Amino acid sequence: MARELLASQKHQTGIALDPRTKLALLITIAVFILGGSHAGVMRYVIVVLAALPLLLLLAARKWRGAALYVVIFGGSLCLELFALTRLEGALNFLAVAIIGILLRFTPSVVMGYFVVTTTTVSEFVAAMERLHLPQQITIPMAVMFRFFPTVAEEWRAIGDAMRMRGVRFGGGKVGAMLEYRLVPMLICSVKIGEELSQAALSRGLGGPVKRTNICKLGFGAQDVALLLVCLGAFGAQIFVLVKGG
Repeated sequence: MARELLASQKHQTGIALDPRTKLALLITIAVFILGGSHAGVMRYVIVVLAALPLLLLLAARKWRGAALYVVIFGGSLCLELFALTRLEGALNFLAVAIIGILLRFTPSVVMGYFVVTTTTVSEFVAAMERLHLPQQITIPMAVMFRFFPTVAEEWRAIGDAMRMRGVRFGGGKVGAMLEYRLVPMLICSVKIGEELSQAALSRGLGGPVKRTNICKLGFGAQDVALLLVCLGAFGAQIFVLVKGG
């Protein structure tokens, strides 16, 4: 694959985190930004959690992803602060819905992107084994992480083939574009899932014998600091609940 997402980038990046730390950050950001409260000190905790994906992308030298995150999340935040009060009626309702979705989902999506693009399959499987998770969970997740990047590459290839044949929007070709893009994509998705499942089994995943792994995992200073941030978020939420109760 020319652009495999789930590939190690540690030799090109300035940060190396344990996969377990990345998963802890992803879960924490999803819990508190998607469904957490904004009362009391939690509003500051959420600001810190929302800034973490940006800092990690910058540390990993993923400038395009960081810029896109700033545009989407920062733009949505500015609209919420300054534009919503000037809108009325249905337009205000629509803007509130769109901005609310972007503000709550963007940090989790970007953090997931960081996890996928900076973690190899071997590292992920080794981390799951360290957590003593059953293979019934590890294998589907490993296949899932490989599935989406492969589908994205197939989608780009189908788009290139359509452009070569002059199939574009407009000119009465909308129906043809949907047919030429969706039908091959559905067929490729089924085939990709089967091939990835077979590849996982051929590598020994799911076998009765424990697999060996040469990946070196361990917690460093940066992992400890980020895990403390996660624990601090849960501690702040407990404090707010106890104080409010």
